[in-house]
Amino acid sequence: MNKTTEKQLLIDKIVDAIQDTKGEDIMIFDLSKIENSVAETFIICSGNSNTQVSAIAGNVEKKVRNELHDRPWHVEGTENAMWILMDYVSVVVHVFQRSIREYYEIEELWGDAQITKIEN
Repeated sequence: MNKTTEKQLLIDKIVDAIQDTKGEDIMIFDLSKIENSVAETFIICSGNSNTQVSAIAGNVEKKVRNELHDRPWHVEGTENAMWILMDYVSVVVHVFQRSIREYYEIEELWGDAQITKIEN
C-alpha cells in the first residue's frame, strides 16, 4: 500500500471515529501544498464538554489502533480536555470544546489550505 492510500485510510478512520462519538463541525485541511506546514493534513472538530472531547479523542485513538495498528506519535491536552491534539505525523487531529475553538479561530490560520467540511 502506498503512502497516499495509507494516509487516506487514516483520515477516513479518524473521521469515522469522530462521527461515532458525535463530534461536530468536522473540517479537513489539506496542507500538503503549503510550505513548512506542521503536517500534510489537519482535522479539526468540536465537542460540547470536556467529557465529549475526551470521548472523541479516546475513540479516535482506539479505532486507529485497533483497525489500522497505528498510534499517535504525540498527544497533548488530555489533562483538562478543553482541547486535545493527537499527532499521527502526517495527520494531526485537534478536538476542541466549542467555546475554545471559537476563541482561537484556528480555521483562519490556513487561508491557502484546501478545506473539506464533513456534514454530520
